[in-house]
Amino acid sequence: MSDERIVETRTQSPAWTLPAIIVLGLIAVGGLYFGWNASAKLDATQQAVDQKLKTTEQTVQQDVTSLKDRVAQDEKTNTDLQGDLKVVTTKLKITQGQLKKAREEAAKAVDETSQKLTALDSSVHTELATKAATDDLKNVDTKVGGVRTDLDSTREDLKMARSEMGTLIARNHDEIDQLRRMGERDYVEFTIAGKNKPQKIGNVTVELKGVNDKRNQYSLAMTVEDKRFEKKNRAMNEPIFFYISGTKLPEEIVINKVGKNTVSGYVSIPKANAQPQTTSSTSGK
Repeated sequence: MSDERIVETRTQSPAWTLPAIIVLGLIAVGGLYFGWNASAKLDATQQAVDQKLKTTEQTVQQDVTSLKDRVAQDEKTNTDLQGDLKVVTTKLKITQGQLKKAREEAAKAVDETSQKLTALDSSVHTELATKAATDDLKNVDTKVGGVRTDLDSTREDLKMARSEMGTLIARNHDEIDQLRRMGERDYVEFTIAGKNKPQKIGNVTVELKGVNDKRNQYSLAMTVEDKRFEKKNRAMNEPIFFYISGTKLPEEIVINKVGKNTVSGYVSIPKANAQPQTTSSTSGK
């Protein structure tokens, strides 16, 4: 039997194997750490983005709600303006018709007065030619004097300025009395002394806000049926028209005298609008 030699071969690992394994382990641990860290940062970033998106969504919703409210308010304002425009347009049509009618009546009155004066003058000349007695001449003189008085009165009426509504504008107490005698309107005279003192005059409450006596201008606030509006830097003898509910003809207020923190004038009320009037202060001449 042959001898068998068993040869045992031992292999030894190189010296660098263990350090390499350790290094690889550290690298793996480091990778895991960096991976975990990146994942944590990603989660934080995702939460921040979600929070920002939520905040942005809430802001957008608030803006949309605010925009809807503003659109609704604008629509309401537009509807109110359309209603006001319709009312103003309707009153303007009435005003234009009244102005045309007033002009026609004024022209007709002037023509009738001229015709009466012509006829009366012809009659006077005829009487002078046919009657020579002293008494007759005295009667004729009386008639002539009456004609002159009527003619002077007519001339004074024609001298008065007319408003855009065709109404005569009185510049003083005497002219107001002259307009009263015509019987077409009622006139309530007043004086306001001092600013910011509301005063009831006829159908309107008037409050003096300021006076520029050098320019004969004034500013005042008016309250008509609980509606207040201001008129600034208005000229003396410039009428201010206003309407009362249920009436077709406008009333007017005229300031014909301006002083230091004092104004005087009158409120003109058509007979068709007449009702018991009260005033806290009136003035004479």
